[in-house]
Amino acid sequence: MPALERRRPPATEPPRGTPGRPVLLATLDVPFDHAAVVFAVDAAVELGERLIVANVVERPPLPLSVMLGYEDLPYPPEMAESLAEPVRLARSLGVHVTRLRIKSLHPIPALLEAVAEQDPGILVFGPDRRRMMRLRYWRATRAIRSGVTTLIWLAD
Repeated sequence: MPALERRRPPATEPPRGTPGRPVLLATLDVPFDHAAVVFAVDAAVELGERLIVANVVERPPLPLSVMLGYEDLPYPPEMAESLAEPVRLARSLGVHVTRLRIKSLHPIPALLEAVAEQDPGILVFGPDRRRMMRLRYWRATRAIRSGVTTLIWLAD
């Protein structure tokens, strides 16, 4: 009688070199909430993924400004510092950072489109609520909750 051979299933290895899903920290042209910055950077460090810092700006394209090259106005100092803070913190911890400035007449749908394009593992929507109108924040969070299929962290 022949001996029965046991076959071991082949060892499965995770695919190498496949990038994970980044952490997206987003705001609607107001400074970030400090708790959102800390959470987003901490999540990127823990997951070992890159951090995307996005600011969605409501700006209509003005034809004359575009022709003269002035369509990209600089941020006010407070806003520039708020956008630079998560970048400095993440880079000091060894996290790769990408910055996005999204200009649109309709910032909330533009944010949802950016989320769909970037496909983050976690979306951290972190505007400072004291500097944003209540109705606008409510509309944004409602659209995010209904239109995004990723994990969401909201600055509440």
